[in-house]
Amino acid sequence: MPSPSEILSTLRPELAGSLMEFELAAGRAGFIAPLVLPVIEVAKQSGSFGKIPIEQLLQSPSTDRASGAGYSRGKWSFTKDAFACDEQGWEEPVDDRESAMYADYFVAEQVAAARALDIILRAAELRVSAAVFNATTWTGAALTTAITHEWDDATNAVPRADVKAAMSKVWDGCGIWPNTLIVNKKVFENLKDCASVVDRLKYAGFTDPRPGTISAAAIAQALGIDQVIVAGSPYNTAKEGQDVSISPIWSDEYAMVCKVAKTQDIREPCIGRTLHWGEDGSSIGGTVESYRDESSRSDIIRVRHDVDEKILYAEAGHLLSNVTTI
Repeated sequence: MPSPSEILSTLRPELAGSLMEFELAAGRAGFIAPLVLPVIEVAKQSGSFGKIPIEQLLQSPSTDRASGAGYSRGKWSFTKDAFACDEQGWEEPVDDRESAMYADYFVAEQVAAARALDIILRAAELRVSAAVFNATTWTGAALTTAITHEWDDATNAVPRADVKAAMSKVWDGCGIWPNTLIVNKKVFENLKDCASVVDRLKYAGFTDPRPGTISAAAIAQALGIDQVIVAGSPYNTAKEGQDVSISPIWSDEYAMVCKVAKTQDIREPCIGRTLHWGEDGSSIGGTVESYRDESSRSDIIRVRHDVDEKILYAEAGHLLSNVTTI
């Protein structure tokens, strides 16, 4: 079937703005991909760029200058890297008859937009989690550690020591201190039960260290890192037509200690970025459009964006495995 022309599609910002009115949108509360790999805009759909090796960013040559002599000058090289933004999209048909039949219960177009956006964001979350919780990228003693006492062993777990050791590994490898611990919701809940974490919070003056009152900021304080990012999003691993099988997008088995970018400067050393190309009308998070399909008497709601999620500096992260008892 031929695709509709661009002339026939219509931007629908009012649908994008109404999505938060639906409980379906609440599932996105656990999406962390844009926090882990912050977005940076690119002018082209694909291309090459120069990446300065971390070791060259940290050089400290002599800056002495004798009278009458010239100044020392920099000489540096870069490695070539490349990106290619891929268009990701999903469509939901809104049948005229069904829309009229169920008009008393919901606005069909808004539900369709919510479903499409949820699918787009969940797919992005799956790509980023697969890139970051990746034992192939992070391999060898310098980049990964299997912890001794799993964090669901509340009595014996020592997550602060594990995170501190991982931070030191990153520092030793690239001279950058990590600022982030990435875990899923289950691991986060286990951290709140760890005796060593609760004790440290008590000593820090935390007045009510019951699990229900401990925030991500409190866990970060106890572990000695700037922030803890907690993933809460699930997905159904079963194929269509099979019984539902719910799993976390971010695995219970891993935790990542890393440097996450805090600026829009592509030169900032960090674990990675989401590159977004907007020249074809894409919006990060999803552009909502609609067009008419008379053959099915339906309005088609489409959500799309153009992105490439890239790991830039593996040295800026240390992957912890064996985090939860299997």
